[in-house]
This record gives sequence, C-alpha cells and structure tokens, in this order.
Amino acid sequence: MNQNQRKNLKVLIIVPAYNEEEAIGLTIEGLLRLRSEMPGLDICVVNDGSKDHTADIVRQYSDVVLLDLPNNLGIGGAVQTGYKYADYNGYDIAVQFDADGQHSAKELETIIAPVADGECDMCIGSRFVEKTDYSGSPFRRMGIFYFERLIRVMSGQRITDPTSGFRAVNRDVILLFSEAYPSDYPEPEVIIYLRRKKKRIEERAVQMHSRQGGESSITPFKSMYYMAKVTLSIVMQRLVGGRA
Repeated sequence: MNQNQRKNLKVLIIVPAYNEEEAIGLTIEGLLRLRSEMPGLDICVVNDGSKDHTADIVRQYSDVVLLDLPNNLGIGGAVQTGYKYADYNGYDIAVQFDADGQHSAKELETIIAPVADGECDMCIGSRFVEKTDYSGSPFRRMGIFYFERLIRVMSGQRITDPTSGFRAVNRDVILLFSEAYPSDYPEPEVIIYLRRKKKRIEERAVQMHSRQGGESSITPFKSMYYMAKVTLSIVMQRLVGGRA
C-alpha cells in the first residue's frame, strides 16, 4: 500500500491521560500538525478521571475528541475505552500514544505503515531494535529486560521493548481489545494475548523522549507489584491457553 492509499484509511490516535496538564497541549499540537499529511487521522484523548486541568485543556481543541471518564479506571480501562470508541466508529487502525510527550508524532508513519500494508496485526515502537538516545533508569531497563526474556520463553518471539505503549493495531485487534483488555500495566500482557490469538506482532525502531511534564504514577513499590502481577498473568495465560 502506497502513501496515497494509506491516506484513505481511518486512523484513530488514542491518548490516555491522567493529570497531564503540563504536557497534553504540546502533545495534541504535535499530532494536529500531521493532519495535512494524514487526512484520515483523528485524535481521541481519554481523560482518566484527572484531578487537574487536563480535560479543560483538551476542550480548547475543537478537532480533538474528548472521552471524559468520571472516575479513574487506570491505564488499561482508559486505553480500552479508546478501543471501544475506535470499534464503534469503524476505524481501520488505532494507535496508542502517550500524553506526556514521550512519543513523537513524527514516528507515527513508522509504526502505522507495517499495519496498513498487512505485514503485521500490531506494530510496537521500540527503543531497542536499533541503538537510540533512550536512557532509562537502571531499574526500568532491568524491568524491560526481564519482560523481554519472559515473553520470549512464554511465546517463542522476542519483543525487545515489551513495555512500550507506542503501538499501532489493525481492525481485527481493535475488535479484540474492545472486548478484552488487561486493567493494570497491560503492555507485556497483551503481547501474550495476541500471540495466543495467532496475531502477528512486529517492532520498528523509534526515538522516544523523556517525560515533558507531570510525574510518572509508577513508583518503585508499584514497579515491584507490576512485575509480580504481570508475571502471574502471563504464566496463567500459558497454563490456560498453551504456548502461543
């Protein structure tokens, strides 16, 4: 599929946001600048019960859909809300995109193209397929390495950046995610889920930035909980569903 054909696809950018008033405006403006190159691109911000001015800032952009959740559902619930919207409105491709400025709108084509061309069902933007400028904390990098190994053992496929939330999916996966999606820290878990469903997953190298505002909700304690919970969930999927 060439670039002109891709322009006919309906693409939804899902931006889950919780207390992101410092960065959400710049994130939206970066995405809106792509409209001339991708006319079929729409932006949907899922405000996950923010207690700051995130929703008020989003409302200033008439071209952006705001799904304003009254209560905080967590990242999984917010993202699934976006997928349900994508399903209901018939989008061909959906892209998860962080609200905090870590993802670059200029990299969208990198992960959308393989999905649009039918090369895969989900494409993950990876910091580790090729050498990039990313430099996370030692603890974060250890967690990424741990899940890379765990997923390789459980699924037989190596995913270099299993915690990356920058990913594009096709219509089939939109339908799956609208029906079932993990509630907490879902990124590694859905890889195993899609492998069980015989879906094709690929990665493409992308540059990511440091958070442009606000604070991460993942504390050291939550990180330990995250690793234990996701490990248990992945192992249970293996026991119930067998090897992908």
